[in-house]
Amino acid sequence: MDTTLFTTPRDLLRYATTRFNTEGLFFGHGSAEAFDEAAYLLLHTLKLPLDKLEPFLDARLLPEEVQRVLAVIERRATDRIPAAYITNEAWLGTYSFYVDERTIVPRSYIAELIPEYFAPWVNNPEGIENVLELCTGSGCLAIMMADAFPDAQVDAADISPDALAVAQRNVDTYKLAGRVNLIASDLYANVPARKYDLIVTNPPYVNSGSMAQLPKEYLHEPQIALDGGSDGMDLVRKIVAGAAERLTDDGLLIVEIGNEKAFAEAAFGHLGLTWLTTSQGDDMVFLLTADQLKL
Repeated sequence: MDTTLFTTPRDLLRYATTRFNTEGLFFGHGSAEAFDEAAYLLLHTLKLPLDKLEPFLDARLLPEEVQRVLAVIERRATDRIPAAYITNEAWLGTYSFYVDERTIVPRSYIAELIPEYFAPWVNNPEGIENVLELCTGSGCLAIMMADAFPDAQVDAADISPDALAVAQRNVDTYKLAGRVNLIASDLYANVPARKYDLIVTNPPYVNSGSMAQLPKEYLHEPQIALDGGSDGMDLVRKIVAGAAERLTDDGLLIVEIGNEKAFAEAAFGHLGLTWLTTSQGDDMVFLLTADQLKL
């Protein structure tokens, strides 16, 4: 390829958008479409503000800058590497987290609910003292909850030592080592014997049929963080079964299950699931109270 054809970010943005669309890339790790992903990768690679594309579109680029951007475009288009693994960065709302191939790319509809303190179910955010997050991955939700509930101690558990290493890096970045306690644990196995006001989890929930059809981008992620068994509910069943004895009398269990509402209702509908509203509707996250879990 004649790299002298590219002189400005506008040139590279057009090329990347066309290339991504031609390759039929899948966008499920932050960006919604080829243009948005191209713009993000371009700005990040050039170390420009991520929210200021327009002022730089017609700036003249150095040859080595063009080469760096083209290398990133090639890696995304040919190897189908998720953008977050290329930049080592993932965003949830206003929060930026370090991420690499040791953990799943952070994405969660629960993240939309934390800034609102899970209202109206949490009436007194200042009264939240103990929070447990299961399957914490990169630690993103634990960090956001520690920020939202400043008086809370947050225990964050994961079975993967690799994921916990990434989570530790993020906890240290946000200076929350004193309030976010990372635990190597198979769900509740090594969790402290205390009662929690909130148990929150975004566990592996992809059913076996969907696992067999995952886009190539998802195959770069740790499959243990995705695979939820035949109906996607293998780990969710264990989480629900063990929650009652871990919750305070007025505690809450909040579980994200993505597109698996039908399987979740089949498994737990008799408990009376409450579906919380997110940007994708009312079928991604369910809530159970301590009283419901005692039934």
